Amino acid sequence: MKQLASFVDSFHPSFVSKLHKSLYGLKQVPHAWYIALRQSLLQLGFKNSALDCSLFIYNFDGITIDVLVYVDDLILTGNNQTHLHQLVHQLGVECSLKELQPLHYFLGIEVILTTEGLFLTQQKYVQDLLDRTCMDGAKYMTTPLSTSVKLHLGDGSPPVDCTEFRRIISALQYLSFTRPNISFAVNKLAQFMHNPSSIHWQATKSLLRYLTHIVQHSILLQQSSPIQLRAFLYADWVGNQDDRTSTTAYLLFLGSNFISWRTREQKAVA
Repeated sequence: MKQLASFVDSFHPSFVSKLHKSLYGLKQVPHAWYIALRQSLLQLGFKNSALDCSLFIYNFDGITIDVLVYVDDLILTGNNQTHLHQLVHQLGVECSLKELQPLHYFLGIEVILTTEGLFLTQQKYVQDLLDRTCMDGAKYMTTPLSTSVKLHLGDGSPPVDCTEFRRIISALQYLSFTRPNISFAVNKLAQFMHNPSSIHWQATKSLLRYLTHIVQHSILLQQSSPIQLRAFLYADWVGNQDDRTSTTAYLLFLGSNFISWRTREQKAVA
């Protein structure tokens, strides 16, 4: 860091101070905080998920605790309230904590706990997106993408604002975290972000009109029996005529709960 005025060496005015600890505002602070938190959780018996580095799992003697980390925001859940409170106390010894409970909102996703189960929704996020794009109140569509329109590179004329197109697609990509029914449409439109045309813009507006029809939709997580993992996979054949690649999609259910989904273009050329 830049030296304080009283420490500047007149013979070496360009010298800087070497930091032994991170300070607020430095770009390495989030990483340094994660390393410190990870070390603390590992010492408490947690294991870091190999699939998601932000997930820590404690499982011992019938007690299960999950900790999900996003920078300095933590979600804690488990089957033993006593051990959860002990964990909060132990973490509070090492750093300052602000305990907010129960969970209602996290990273743009609203969490609603009812007698039916846990609802995950991005209703406010959808409404803000529709307001920002002036599509609120537009005539709704019943499907996210028309099957009669084949999208290709170079079709149509360039849209007025390419930046706005990319901004909307990026917002839709985040929305697909709780809206699997738009996953394919968003994946398809994202393939034209580098050179969108008026036809791609119209397809994007159609997808926004579809969102006006499903603003209140959500994902429901609830207890189910038996706890069985089921996977469904689908792939087309040369769905993209521009580069002759195919598209793969999968769905994962744990019991009756929809837990994972993805749509992506295959790297291999058919």
